[in-house]
Amino acid sequence: MNISLPPGGVLVGLGADLIEVERVRGVLERQGPRFLERVFTEEERVYCSGMAHPHKHYAARFAAKEAVSKCFTTGIGAELGWKSVSVYHGSRKEPLIRLDEKGQALLAQVGATHVMVTLSHTETHAMAVAAIVRA
Repeated sequence: MNISLPPGGVLVGLGADLIEVERVRGVLERQGPRFLERVFTEEERVYCSGMAHPHKHYAARFAAKEAVSKCFTTGIGAELGWKSVSVYHGSRKEPLIRLDEKGQALLAQVGATHVMVTLSHTETHAMAVAAIVRA
């Protein structure tokens, strides 16, 4: 088996986030589509809604967005929106990050070339660790 890892490089920023899955489930129950459309891209909504327990996958993606925003030290706001960061999957189902124009502009501003992320979730918690690196 030939395994190809993402390009390495110099670590420019690191961020992590941990969230209670129940918190996301509660927001989903209260706000439903309004929450989903405000925070998640269509690609993320399609993926998560197809899972047996969508709230766990939404929670992991919520954590990923927070973790990436912490890499840039901006948080979610004017400089980087909720949908500026989208989680999708590579050929081996590994999580990857797609940035919109705002995210790409921040990446260039800090001199980085790509974002790396890892996600995990249990019944009660979801977490993400993200790194922005320069090749």
